[in-house]
Amino acid sequence: MHKGAVYLVADRIRSLHNVGSLFRSADAFGVAKVYLCGYTGTPPRKEIAKVALGAEQTVPWEKRGQTWKVVEELQAQGVQVVALEQTKKSQSIKKFKPRFPVAIVVGNEVNGVSRGVLERADAIVHIPMLGKKESLNVSVAAGVALYALRHVTDSRG
Repeated sequence: MHKGAVYLVADRIRSLHNVGSLFRSADAFGVAKVYLCGYTGTPPRKEIAKVALGAEQTVPWEKRGQTWKVVEELQAQGVQVVALEQTKKSQSIKKFKPRFPVAIVVGNEVNGVSRGVLERADAIVHIPMLGKKESLNVSVAAGVALYALRHVTDSRG
């Protein structure tokens, strides 16, 4: 594991278009590897390729079964695992100080990050909402979170 690495873990993402968008964001923010867990779709799929614009071919990825097992494996390798979910215990991503290497887990479009992952995560963070809606699309939220994590370590703008 590279000292400053960021990993992205997709927990049961239904939409192939969201998977494609996750790859685009992963490419934009230098994600070391994407873990596609559970029933999350995998390349090659035209729906993923349409949105990923080739990022699915350049960003390393791995298909995995249970997300909680990936979480435990990453932690055993010294990776801080952070779930992106709005809960009573979550803290604002604006105040969060990550410890690298770090993995961000994003969850299912309807049910969010699974309970087993939330129980194992080293931290749970949320994106503060200023409007009336309480959530963002999973791929948009992932992009915001990856930007926030990179902003902590990269002041180049």
